[in-house]
This record gives sequence, C-alpha cells and structure tokens, in this order.
Amino acid sequence: MLRGRESLIRLIGKRRRVLPNRQSLLSAPIQSSLNLCTDKNGKVVSIETSEGSSLVDDGDNRSKVESFAGGEKRSDKSEEVTCPVCENKVIGNNYIVNSHLDMCLSRGSAKKRKLTQRTLLQMNFCSQSKIEVHSSEREQMGDDLLLVSCDESIVRNGIHGLADFGDVEENDSSLSESLLNLNSVTRNYIDGSSRNPIHGNNMDDINDTHSLSVKNEVLDGDMETTLHDISGVILETFIVGRRFSDEKEINCGASIFLLRDPHNVKDPNAIKVISAYSRDSKVLGFLPRELAQYLSPLIEKYCLIFEGQVTAVPKHSLDVVPVQIFCHKAVSSGKIEQDNIELFRYLWRKTQQVIESTKKYQASKTKYQQNFCVLIGEVLRNSLHLFIDGEKDFLDSFNSFSDDCQKLFVRLYIRKGPWFRMSNIFYSEISDLQKAMKELSVSGYVRPFENINELHDDDANDILNLLTVSELREIMCILKQGLAFDDYTVRELCGQIRVKHLSNDGSASPALPSMILERTGACIRISSKAESLFWRAERLFFLNGEQDLSSFLLADLGIVKYPTYNCIVTEQIFSDRNDLLAYEEAIEVAQMVDQALDENDNELVLRCIKIAESRISNTSPKAIETSTSETLVTFLSCFSASSVYSKVLTLGASFLERERRYNEAIYLLKRLLECFTCDGRRGYWILRLSVDLEHLGYHDESLSVAESGLLDSWVRAGSKMALQRRVLRLGKPPRRWKIPSFANLVKRKINEVHVQGRPLNSVTGMKSRFYGEDDEQCGVEQLALQYYAGEGGGWQGVHTESGIWLTIFGLLMWDVLFSDVPNVFRTRFQTAPLDLETDSFYLVRKSSIESHLQKIHDGMAEEILITSWESYVGTACRGVNWNRHTLSELRAAVACIGGPCLALLCRHLAQGYRSWSSGMPDLLLWRFNGEFGGEAKLVEVKGPRDQLSEQQRAWLLFLMDCGFNTEVCKVRPEPTS
Repeated sequence: MLRGRESLIRLIGKRRRVLPNRQSLLSAPIQSSLNLCTDKNGKVVSIETSEGSSLVDDGDNRSKVESFAGGEKRSDKSEEVTCPVCENKVIGNNYIVNSHLDMCLSRGSAKKRKLTQRTLLQMNFCSQSKIEVHSSEREQMGDDLLLVSCDESIVRNGIHGLADFGDVEENDSSLSESLLNLNSVTRNYIDGSSRNPIHGNNMDDINDTHSLSVKNEVLDGDMETTLHDISGVILETFIVGRRFSDEKEINCGASIFLLRDPHNVKDPNAIKVISAYSRDSKVLGFLPRELAQYLSPLIEKYCLIFEGQVTAVPKHSLDVVPVQIFCHKAVSSGKIEQDNIELFRYLWRKTQQVIESTKKYQASKTKYQQNFCVLIGEVLRNSLHLFIDGEKDFLDSFNSFSDDCQKLFVRLYIRKGPWFRMSNIFYSEISDLQKAMKELSVSGYVRPFENINELHDDDANDILNLLTVSELREIMCILKQGLAFDDYTVRELCGQIRVKHLSNDGSASPALPSMILERTGACIRISSKAESLFWRAERLFFLNGEQDLSSFLLADLGIVKYPTYNCIVTEQIFSDRNDLLAYEEAIEVAQMVDQALDENDNELVLRCIKIAESRISNTSPKAIETSTSETLVTFLSCFSASSVYSKVLTLGASFLERERRYNEAIYLLKRLLECFTCDGRRGYWILRLSVDLEHLGYHDESLSVAESGLLDSWVRAGSKMALQRRVLRLGKPPRRWKIPSFANLVKRKINEVHVQGRPLNSVTGMKSRFYGEDDEQCGVEQLALQYYAGEGGGWQGVHTESGIWLTIFGLLMWDVLFSDVPNVFRTRFQTAPLDLETDSFYLVRKSSIESHLQKIHDGMAEEILITSWESYVGTACRGVNWNRHTLSELRAAVACIGGPCLALLCRHLAQGYRSWSSGMPDLLLWRFNGEFGGEAKLVEVKGPRDQLSEQQRAWLLFLMDCGFNTEVCKVRPEPTS
C-alpha cells in the first residue's frame, strides 16, 4: 500500500454516494506549478514547456533544494485584496489570490446571500462569554477547568433508554462536585451552542432555559422544597428495556415499585421496575436512563421509596409502557434533609425537567428513529451557524414528518444504494409504505424514477446495478441481436453495457432507459440535497468518517461501551461556514483520489494531486506554541481543509515515487515542508526528500536536507534515527570531515541472540515459517517464545508488539486520559481525547501527568492497574485491548518491569503518542526471582531475511536508556549437512 493511503482511508471513512463538487473540481482550471499528465498507456509524464525543458527540471530542482536548506521562503510579494465573489479580504501573493478566487467560483458563492450582521438568535446562543470560577470552587474542581461558560448545557449519554429529552442546564458548583462524588451524573458541557427553534412535535424541545449563576441554580419555586413536599407528587414516565424483562404480560393499572440496580454493567444508575403483585419480584423493565441518572442518587442518598402503576398497555409487548410513579415515603428524612438540601433540590428539579420533556416523547418511535432525531437535534443546537436558512428548514422539517415517513427515510439512508427498487422495499414497522414514499418525494428527501423522462444521464450507470443477471442477459441479447452471454457475471455484463451503450459523458442510448424501467419497475433514491446535508450532520456529530448511526446501535446493544467524560466546549471547530465547506470539498478530493487508485485511473489521481497542491498556501497551520492558550490549533487543525490536502499530497508524493517521477515528488515534498511548519509528518517528508534527491544523484543536497532536518523539532522517533544514519553514511570525507556528536549514540550495539530452527518455507517476500518444539508450524515469534521459555532462561511472555504497552498505558493513565480538559471531548462516542496524538496532550495536563507518573514511579502501578481494570473492564479506550491480555498477565508484566521504567515509558508515550505508538519490540518477557522480585526483558524478533526498521531501532535504543533489558533475537535455519 502506498504510504499515506491508510491514513486517507480512515479520514474518508464510509464513501459518499454523492460528491456535489466533483464536476466543478474536474472542470475548473487549476493554477498549479505541478504540470503532469498521462500518456495513452496511463503512464505519468511531464508536460514540456515551449522551450522544451520540463517545468520541474534538474536545474530548477537544485535551486529549490538550496533554498530549502537555507530556510528561505518564496519571495512573491503579498498584498491585501478584496475578493469580488465573497467580499472577504485575501492576503497573499497572486497565486494565493487566484486559488481563493477559483474556490469561490467553483462553489458558486456569488449566488449566496451574505449575512452582514448577527441575528438575535446568534446573539442569544452563540455567546462566547465566560465567568471566572470562585477560588473556593476552583479548589474543589481542580486546576484544569479554569473557565466555565455562562451557557453550558448537559448532553446526556442517553443511548440505552429513551431519546435525548431536551437540554438540562448545569453550571459548575459545589453541588455538581457532589454529583461527581456520587458517580451518578455524567456532565457534558457545551458552550456557545445554538438552540434550534424546532417547530411541531419535537422531543428535544423544552419549555425554557436560562443562564443561571451558581447561587441561582435552584429555581425560585424550588427554594423551599423539602423531602416532605415531594411525597405523593405524581411523575409520568415510561418503562423501557422490555426485552430484558422477566414478565412479558402487563395489565393496565398493575402496581409497581422501583428498585436500584447498582451492579448493572451498562449503567450503574439503572433503576429496575418491579411488579408489586409478583411473589418472586419479576422485573418489568427499567426507567429511562435520562431519568435514572437523577432519580437514582435521590433514592440512594435520601432513602426515598417510589411506587406507582401502569397507565396504559402498548400494542406490542416490547414497546415502552407508560406509568405513573410517586414518592411513597422517606426514611429518616429529617436527618438527611440537613445533610445537603441544596443537592436534593438540584436533583429533584432535574428529575422534574426530564419528566416534563418526556411528555413530548412518542412511544411509537423506533430506536433507530430516535437516534436519528437525536443526531439531527444535537447538530442543529451545536452547529447552527454552519447552515444557511434553507438547510436549517430542510433538516428541521424531518421532525414534522409522520412516523412512517421518518422510519422509511432512515432505513433507506443507512442502506448502500443509491437506487432501490420500490417493489423490494418492505418493513414490518412501516404501516403505509406508499404514503410515506409520497411524503418523502414531495418534501424533496427522495427522488423517484417511474418513467424514462425522470432518468438523468448520470443515473443510468447506477441503476444498472439493480438488475439481476438474467435481466442483464435479456438486455444484452436484445441489444446484441440474440447473442448469448451465459458466462458473464453481473459486473461484466454491466461493464459491457457501459462500454457499448453509454457515451463518454455517461448518457444512455435512447432504448436503454425504457428497457431498464420495464424490468425494475418504479425506483427511488435519496435526493442529492438530503444526502449531502445528512452526511454533513453525521460528520459534525461524530467528527470522523469511520463512525455512523451504527455506533448508536452498538452502544444500545452493549456491544461497545464508551467511557464517561465531560464535554467542556469553549471553541467551535469550524468558525464559519466557509471553513466547513472547504473541509468538505477537501474530503471529496481525498475520496476521488482513493477511488481513482482503486480503479488505476492515474489521470484522475494526478488531477486531484494538482487540486490539492493549488489549495494549500503559505499561511497554513501556525507554529505550535508551548503556552496552553495556543494549543487549540494543534489538535483542531486536523479539521481544516489544508490538513486534508496535506494527506492527499503525502499520498501523491508516494504515488509519484512509485512511478519514478522523483522531480515531481521532490516538488510536492518541498511544498509540504514549506506550508506545514508544525506537523508530526515533517520527519517523513524530510526523509523522503533526502532519499529522492539521492535517487537523482544530488548527494550533497541530500546530505544538506538530512542535516537541516535534524535541527527540526518536529523530526522524531524513527524518522530522526533514519536521518542520523543517512548523515553518517553520506557525510563521509571529503563531504564532511567532522564526525557528528550523535554518531556514538546511533552506533551503539544492541545485544543479539541467535536461534536456529527448522524452516518450513524459505520464499522471499513471504513470512518465514518454522517447525516448533512440538513439530507444529509456527512463526519466528512463537519459536523465540519457546526458546526463551526453555534454554533461554525460563521466561514467560507474550507476542504483542505495541499492543500490551498501549493497553498498560491506557489502564495506568485512564484518569488522565478522561480528565476534564476543555474542547478535547465533543461527542459521546469518543474513545480518547482529540489531542492524544498531539503535543498539547502533555502540555495541557503536565501537572496532573507528572503527579500520576510519580505514583507509578513509587510502586503504585499494579494497584492503579487493578483499579482501572475492575472499574472500566470492557469500556472502549484507544489502544486498550481487553480480550488479548488477561489481568494476571498485565499484573505480572507491570510487577516485573518496575515503577521507574514504567513511569519513563508512560511519559514518553504521553509526550509523543503518535510518533511512538508503533514499532515496539515483538516480545515482552518476565520471570520472578523469589517471592517478591522479578525482572522483564523486551525482545525484537527477526527472521532470516528481516532487518530492524528505523522505528524499531529507535525504540530499542530508548528502552536501553530507560534501563530496560533489551535484545534482538535472530532466527536462522539450521545448517544443512
């Protein structure tokens, strides 16, 4: 795989079915100094200038390299001009101005209305004002959270119960700290979120919210509320989770009572609903998660007893059941009331707010329907400024659709598509399918195909995939005058039709649409507008392309359990709509590159490379500062268009190197180094630039690039090791006479052990296989484990590479990973903070990390490990693999490694997780010496034809510096007589 391809695939995630900017991207002129094309055979070639020399010739390349080595920038004169399309100020040279103009014209910005002032809605809900936390409260809450928003609201992790029941405001105070002590409330703060004025029947609506100060958190009506006052107050709610119930039959009016379920693996705040008439206390279901998170601490801390009755029986046995509950009595209420009356009033008010919001909940809504509504509601609340009026109305209109209409759209949206036969669409939960389809069509959510006039030219290719093999053969026989195509597959038949009966522009022959419609019948697809807007909503909600609505399902079923953390948001990821549109367009370019590589379309690959090169500018990401206030740029910059284009160009350089177009690859690498001065990939770019220059015979320039790269603070880990070794190799006399200071460090000898084995295969390019001690086939790692367990010294161990180390790091640093840091948690489906792979992770948490590492150094690592395992087992966390290693293995490894070495390793990963999370030694071995002592060893295993990579060498040398016992085990075939 080309270098950078995997990163690009993760960025794209699920490929979009509709690329709205594809046509404009492919047709618009590109102002790029990189002029490449392909010949008739698809081979990459350069366009020659009128003088007959390549635009990126050797001489020009030499001057550019010298410019890089000297640290010079482009000398084009910069000036400020006003864009005639978007009317924004653009600062830069002619190249930057023209690139900006091309982007505006391609997006049609001239047709969009430009808002010149902030609306009242924006003023109310986009405020960035902050208040200082009082010193006494800061001591309770910790030093990490220094500023709190005036308009922060709870976004609950309500994925196991009902849908999101509106926003419940929460300002930091001592009573919030008490909630944390009860482990009963997960606070998700959202600052500056915009509330959507949703019309009609929307379950996310609530009556009114205000920005309250800490002391005014309790409403006036609640100021005198006591435990006695709530006795007999009726609360209307639902029983959910009926599939987990013991009793399937429920009668209207049946008596119930509530019982805490603190050992519930999905929710420690869970409350069971018990049948009062059942002798063996049968469980009827559970209270909604949103209600249980407030009612549970009330029951536990204030010893409240709730009873009630069933008010209605649903049609289906697994549907939610409406009930009424009331507080029957409180034990020792007078004593407990004085304990923390403020906390009691707070919990009771939250309970009432949730109950009030659930009154608008429709019991007929399916789970996937609820989840989709939650996604739309949160996006509209938190990112309203990124949508224009028409888009807001379009998304908001989904809440006014009928149940059948909503269910049908969600069902179609999550299917592959893009076209569907209406005759093949059937869902048991949708009562009137035809009416729902008509409603979606009228609203513009779907586009039907019922007659040949509705078939667009670009749809003929997609609709062909709906036909079966027999139907395709019939069409081919008709078009080919009766010839048989019995041996053709669906893909081959569609290909034949495309070649013979679709023109170059995608338009179909006149007879083809009627033949397709005759066999498929009426078809339907999601409209381009709906596809684009809901794709955007998903992207804004999950912040990546790898997660989608299935994440809700996995969480609902308990397959994936996400960690608990606080979402404290003080800055928007996308400051305005233009940033978002540029980011979306960049992802389109990335997807086009990925698809073109799959189809071996070199011409399209080159086109996308030139588009990416034309978009980046010298004003791209800023240099990282050490101050905390500047670290926001370091981890949110990955959501910028320039960051996406840098991935495209990294892949493009690798593609050109594969095509042996080193001049052009050098040009791209230089552009990346010029534009992205603070990037963890600079080490790779500099290394490849040095290597490519050597390919062209420029050894002096290659050496200069490597030497200057070693002075770059962003060159780390394996890239730094590789550059050091290049300098030593290229810098021999007469090029260089002075030996670098790092020579002795790089040339340090790593202890080696040689093991002989009986080879099963000795084929170059294949992984080596051997016969083990039990004559079973095994790899070199298993053979090494057998050696160390026997004559190697009685070692126990595992073959894990980086896996066990990342698991140990995640468990030991769990509290640090999910501590309260602003802006690093933004969605309920994260498994790590957004800044984990950046320098800001350590800088922002330096005091807490060092304090935690001191505990590990002092010998508390095993205790921390056990506590984390027992508290969070099964919870998803970046790098932690719960199934691969047992707790006993991890305890043995931690105990034998020792606190000082573990502390150094954890600090190293905290400071550079991205650079150092791969390349660790293959084997982790341990053995106990007596009852309490132990030792550990790390071993990199190499087969007969394997060599240490630079990253592996860098790890081994670092581990040696930390005091680890390390060595390389080389497996060789037994000599033949």
